[in-house]
Amino acid sequence: MRILLVGSGGREHALAQALVASPTCSDLHCAPGNPGIARVATCHDVAVDDVGGLVALAHHLQIGLVVVGPELPLVLGLGDALRRARIAVFGPSSGAARVEGSKAFSKELMQAAGVPTARAMTCTDVESARRAVDELGGACVVKADGLAAGKGVAVCPDRSSALAAIEACLVGGAYGEAGATVVVEELLAGDEVSLLALCHGETARPLAAAQDFKRIGDGDTGPNTGGMGAYSPVPWFDDAATAEAARQVHEPLLAELARRGIPFSGCLYAGLMLTADGPRVLEYNVRFGDPETQALMARIDGDLAAALAAIAHGAPGDVDLEVSDDAAVTLVLAAPGYPEAPRTGQPIEGIERAEALAGVSVQHAGTAVRDGRLVVAGGRTLGVTATAPTLHIARERAMAGALEIEFDGKQVRGDIALRAAQEEARV
Repeated sequence: MRILLVGSGGREHALAQALVASPTCSDLHCAPGNPGIARVATCHDVAVDDVGGLVALAHHLQIGLVVVGPELPLVLGLGDALRRARIAVFGPSSGAARVEGSKAFSKELMQAAGVPTARAMTCTDVESARRAVDELGGACVVKADGLAAGKGVAVCPDRSSALAAIEACLVGGAYGEAGATVVVEELLAGDEVSLLALCHGETARPLAAAQDFKRIGDGDTGPNTGGMGAYSPVPWFDDAATAEAARQVHEPLLAELARRGIPFSGCLYAGLMLTADGPRVLEYNVRFGDPETQALMARIDGDLAAALAAIAHGAPGDVDLEVSDDAAVTLVLAAPGYPEAPRTGQPIEGIERAEALAGVSVQHAGTAVRDGRLVVAGGRTLGVTATAPTLHIARERAMAGALEIEFDGKQVRGDIALRAAQEEARV
């Protein structure tokens, strides 16, 4: 089967690495791709938001399956356009993609479906948002309603920081139209877990749980980012907890979407907070997470292409995808100045040395080739993923790989999966 992968980040590189290993995949193409993806796929210069161009490319290449990585083309209707053209696609319709495209819509769906989640209020003006903050006791989470590249969320420990986040969205236009409406949400305490499931209709096939790290600095300090690392498995969230969470948070939402005539097909990501009262949904995404996908794809033990094709063709019962017992840890190497103002253009050295280490692979995210040299071209520049029988060894391998890669101003967290590895050792 000839496959077209849409996207250009680390998530897409990880998917590409897994897809080319699938016996079902005969030929892999990517649009637009990146220098790392170009090592395993044929890349085409078509942007992710060019819906017509992507459909035309799929026709021209006689693609058997399109796999959509990022959320933007899904919200813009790429899934709908491909289905109208009778091209199989792994990814939801634009209507179902509103689950991620609008946090207000997502909250309303959760409440209708009975999904356990935090209390929240949707606001379009500063005064109503202030009242929401006061009703929640000051400490809260302020979320831009629309897509903001994973950065439209402010965790506010007190009233003043919450009001500043609201002003930034509603008055300062920090996220443009995406921040013209905000969701003011109860601040929950506990461990976060990411649970991805391959879904069609009302059926959810969960993958292993993962945990990602949003803050730029060790100890969860500094501003939020798109994600500075991830690991899987999660020692305190076993297979039984995974299956129960899918019943509580994936299946009810799928049923509510189906009831409204907007059935879901693709990957449904649930960001969970494990509170004292049980799991609560923080957010849904309608695609594979980044950087969780990098860690999860390293653990896939089966034919990923066949599984995604089964979902695309409406046959979730045919999904037969196992996850290995190995652990995986991904470290993100970020550009200097990220996330506020990343500085780019620095030459990158040492990827080959990193990939020569046992169990280590590298995923390109924000790289480019200029004058024959690989350089930094984005905030989250590279991912270093390592697998091993334990999280402790996987961490050591990933950190060793990260040390081999050099570019000026490189940022990398040193505590990814540290507590989990310590917990694993006590079990």
